[in-house]
Parts: sequence; C-alpha cells; structure tokens
Amino acid sequence: MREIRNEQLKLSAFHDQLDNGLDVYVIPREGFKQTYALFSTKYGSIDREFVVPGESEPTIVPDGIAHFLEHKMFEQENGEDVFKTFARYGAMSNAFTSFDTTAYLFSSTDNLDENLTTLLNYVQEPYFTDENVEKEKGIIEQEIRMYDDDPNWRVYFNLIEGMYQVHPIAIDIAGTVETIQQIDKETLYKCYNTFYHPSNMSVVVVGDCDPARVHALIRENQAGKSFERQPEIERIFPNEPTEVRRARHEERMQISMPKLQFGYKDMSRPNGKDMIINEYATSVGLEALIGKSSALFNKMYEAGIVDKRFGWSYDATPRFAHSLFGGNSKDPDRVLQVVEEAFAEAAQNGIPEADFNRARNKMIGQMVSTLDSARAIARYFATYTFRDADFFDIIGVMESLTLEQVNQRLREHLAPEMRTVSIVLPK
Repeated sequence: MREIRNEQLKLSAFHDQLDNGLDVYVIPREGFKQTYALFSTKYGSIDREFVVPGESEPTIVPDGIAHFLEHKMFEQENGEDVFKTFARYGAMSNAFTSFDTTAYLFSSTDNLDENLTTLLNYVQEPYFTDENVEKEKGIIEQEIRMYDDDPNWRVYFNLIEGMYQVHPIAIDIAGTVETIQQIDKETLYKCYNTFYHPSNMSVVVVGDCDPARVHALIRENQAGKSFERQPEIERIFPNEPTEVRRARHEERMQISMPKLQFGYKDMSRPNGKDMIINEYATSVGLEALIGKSSALFNKMYEAGIVDKRFGWSYDATPRFAHSLFGGNSKDPDRVLQVVEEAFAEAAQNGIPEADFNRARNKMIGQMVSTLDSARAIARYFATYTFRDADFFDIIGVMESLTLEQVNQRLREHLAPEMRTVSIVLPK
C-alpha cells in the first residue's frame, strides 16, 4: 500500500493498484460508527461514442444506456435480490449515474467483510437476457415520463440544453423513450465489458477500519476473477462551439409559482490541481457575490422576488463546466435584471475584500465539516480521483486563493454572451 498523507488535515488514504488495474483507496477514520464504500466506474451518460479496446472503428450507443446498465446490475442470475442481501448484513445500498460516473455503494455499521464482498461480486457479475432487458424498458420509460412532468427537472434540463450545442451533456441522463427502445443485451454487454473493467474503476472505503485488512480482502476477491489489463478507452466527443445554443427558453407547466434558472457556460477546463484552483476561485467568487449572506441575495429576498431556496452551484470537469443559479421567483425578469447589474459591477470593480474573506472562510468551514461524514469523503475522493485531482488539496487551495485571482476568474466566467436562461411559467 502507498500512503497518501495530508498533514494539515491529519488524513491518510492508503492506495494500491491491483494487477487487473483496479484502484483501491482506504481512508481510515477512527471513531466513525459508519463505514461507507463506493465502487465506481468512470462511465456516464456523456460516453456515447468510443472505441472499444482491441477494435479500430468507433461504437455509438443509444442515449441513456449508462443509466439503463446501472438498473440492470441489480438483477442476478440466481434471482437473488441484492438489496435483501445487504439488508441481511445490516447495510443500506444504492447506486447512481451522472454525466461522467456510475457508482454502486453501501453504508453499514457492521459486517464490513460480507458487505464489501457482496458489492464487489454483484457489480462484477452482470446478467442480461432479452426478456429482462425488455422488462426494464417499461420501468425506465415510466421514470423518463415522471421526470418529463417534473418542473424542477424541466427548468434544469432546458437550461443545459440551451447551453450546449453538440456536447452529449445536453442529452438527458436517462435518454428518451425512443432511444431506450434501441438498447439490447448485446449492446449492454459491450458497454459493460468496455467500461466496467477494473482498470476503469475504483473502490473507496471510508470508516473505522484497518486498511491492510480491507486491501487484503479486495485483493483476494479480485485474484479469483479473470480480468487482464486493458488499455485506455478512447472516448470521442464532438467539438463544442464556444457560443451557447440559445439565450432563453420558456415552458409552461401546471405550477403555481414560476421557476427560474440561468447559468454561464465555461470553456476553461484545466486538469488536476489546476482544475481545483479554477473551481474554487470561481466558487468563492460566486458565494461572495450571490451566496445567502451576500448583499445581492438579501436585496432580492427583501424585495420578495426570490425565496430562501434560491441558490447557485458550479460544476467543473475536464469535459464540461458551467455555473447554475436559480429557484422560485414571482418575477423572473426582475431577478435577471438585478443580477445582471450586480454581475456587471463586479466584473468592473471586483468584489470587496471583506466579502471575499467571508465567502472563503465559509467555504473552508463547510469543507472541514465534510470530513465528519464518511459518505462525503468517499464521494468527493472518488470524484476528484477520476478527474486526476486530489480531494485533500481543496482546503489548501482555498486558503491560498487571493482576491485578485477570484476577481479575475469572475470577469472571465460571467461574460454576458455565455449566459443561458430557462423559465417554467404557470399555465
């Protein structure tokens, strides 16, 4: 094992890469009652075109197949219910698919060996038949229709579709009713064998556990399975233009209060530690500018044009990046006007140093508090590892940020021509 140590945080991650390419990280947290394990693959909804290792021609798969595959992994050939197996050992289990990751997880207070073995085995034992694939299509079709009727999802995805012209992030993670009909067991196995190879995956375990013992268990489990090293997967993405697809989109649904989201497309996509610096320079600036304790948020809240749920987020990856703002508003255009004026002033004059210090200290405090959560540590660590970055660097990066860095980043990011607006209005 190789110890990755951060003296400032007094945290260590014990890493080993197995012969089959699987990266295993164990982060011991003495005194934690809960242990959280995450078995992840660097594979999400945006991976729709790729070259299978050993082949020369690209493969294009139906939209929504990564999410479909996640659903099918819980079906076992012996008919056993994986959730019941975890429950028998006192664990809660789940899974999720995002734009660039699929993950399977459990949390428990006991029986770590049994739960970890269950996690490894069911994710590495796929079982697809013509019959169970057809059955799943009906289930996922209902899920897609449910999201189509959800105003919160519609206002969000209309915004993403407005930002990106050709990037597959603009395609719903679950696909469409039409695209999932194109999925068959052969395509599922092709995607599984390509992206669920251990060399494209990681295991992160966080809790009061012995790293050497956990590593030994995983190593022994993997030694009994036949996975040979696989070369890097060639992923193919279209060249996304700088310009947004559309500046504004409106839709009407059965709601009582309008829903507003707007955001800024970001074409700066550095890797590794530079990505973390870029991400948190942006985030500290946005928190100072429009966070809950900012003058701008309080101005809008006291005017009654936003409620307490109005917020912001910034997502940065090597493949895409953007900021999002929004919530319920009885007057979306007034919100947009007030925000546009405030952002223009910040671009010209910068944010005050006191606001910068307040926002940075708040975000450092929030990040420190995540270290008390096994779930948060595991998810952050896995996410940043897949992006060739180190989660342990984040607090140090924020402490070293300067006001000049943050103001420069806001000027670059909040360009008016990069903004997209999405509004859902009452019928």
